[in-house]
Amino acid sequence: MSFPLIFAIAWAVILAAGGGLLTTIGAWYYELKKPSWQPPDWLFGPAWTVILGLAGYAFWLSWDAAEAQGQTDFLIALYVINGVFHFAWSPIFFTARRPDWALVEVPFLWASVLALTVFLRDWSVLASWLIVPYLVWVSFASCLNWKIVQLNKPFGR
Repeated sequence: MSFPLIFAIAWAVILAAGGGLLTTIGAWYYELKKPSWQPPDWLFGPAWTVILGLAGYAFWLSWDAAEAQGQTDFLIALYVINGVFHFAWSPIFFTARRPDWALVEVPFLWASVLALTVFLRDWSVLASWLIVPYLVWVSFASCLNWKIVQLNKPFGR
């Protein structure tokens, strides 16, 4: 198996599995006031699986053109930076029980997804479009995070 395929699969699996493991839904979460438009909890796992799978495939699609331009380090850096911000959100929200702090982290995650959307276009237009569901979902999740903060503040008591 080639490096780009291994990296793409590993990135998607680590983020999906790690996000699942770091998302402890317990009494605290169930007691939060949530907006009526929040999707059912069971939808988040499948949605993230599809989104991260598409993003991993986008990495694989971008690799050859990035390699031809001598930009594979930049491509890897985009994914690693996104992975760090992606990974940070769940423990802040669920483990620390600080949706307000998670909301502060959101712009960094969102910007890292936007960077993928913008820069992958240089290597593969299709890859760039495959990131769009990730951008849309993070945008939606950001609105949901904001509404949860609004409905439940203050935190940290």
